Amino acid sequence: MLTNAISLSYFTPEYILSTLAYFVSAFILLLIGKFAHNIFHPAYKTDSELVEKDNMAFAISQVGYYIGIVLVIMAALSGESLGLLLDLQLIGMYGLVGIVLLNISVYINDALILRKFKVSKEILEDKNAGTGVVVAATSIATGLVLLGAFNVEGASLLDSVGCWAIAQVVLIIGALIYNVFLPYSVHEHIEKDNVAVGIGFAGALVALGIIIQFAIHDLLNGWLDFSIALLVDTVIGFIFLPVARVLTDKILLPKRNLTDELINQEKPNKGVALIEAFAYVGGAMLITWVL
Repeated sequence: MLTNAISLSYFTPEYILSTLAYFVSAFILLLIGKFAHNIFHPAYKTDSELVEKDNMAFAISQVGYYIGIVLVIMAALSGESLGLLLDLQLIGMYGLVGIVLLNISVYINDALILRKFKVSKEILEDKNAGTGVVVAATSIATGLVLLGAFNVEGASLLDSVGCWAIAQVVLIIGALIYNVFLPYSVHEHIEKDNVAVGIGFAGALVALGIIIQFAIHDLLNGWLDFSIALLVDTVIGFIFLPVARVLTDKILLPKRNLTDELINQEKPNKGVALIEAFAYVGGAMLITWVL
């Protein structure tokens, strides 16, 4: 009886109205996210690429972008309710800022993380799915960062933007360090349409996003503690990535060489690349859980 009473209490007119209002606001932000992407990437024609050209690379990059938007919306919806009207104002404010920051990050990441070739050409002309996977991963990683930045108790919007800016720099540095540890050039093989290499790199980027999101929570204790926590956690992450790759090679694939499977055969092994990406993401989740 008590359980039924509690469950029925959620179906009051006020609860239904507020839930509907939050859902509509989230849907509006999703639409704004779509239009924002069109503004930041005028060369990308969604209907043409998806329907007429069947461009899988574009589809993958778009899915990653919309996952990033959903994470931004989740960030905007997080926190204690301050009343429906004030909640909607804050959702709109944080949601719009988050969408702008996400699109700025996508632009910066395209220019710096995949700096050795033109991303739009690889996706639109070459239909390079490897590039699409990496672009998707940068959107997801940034969405995770914004989810953490907007969900710190007591932080102002300006604090959240500052977190995003610092985290964006860390993400780019992490991507550069990842390339240093590999026995091959990520850019070279992705440009050759090696989807497997792109999948592995994407896993590393999402893993960095998870670690950076975790570090952001220490902003509550002040910028000094935040900077120290971000430095310590990301250093752990930078150490972890090559270790995870070695463990994947030696434990999960003891009879195969990971590098050989990705680049030294006629058909790169996407299945092995998924295992590598899983090792990065799963390891990052475990590290943030135990820290």
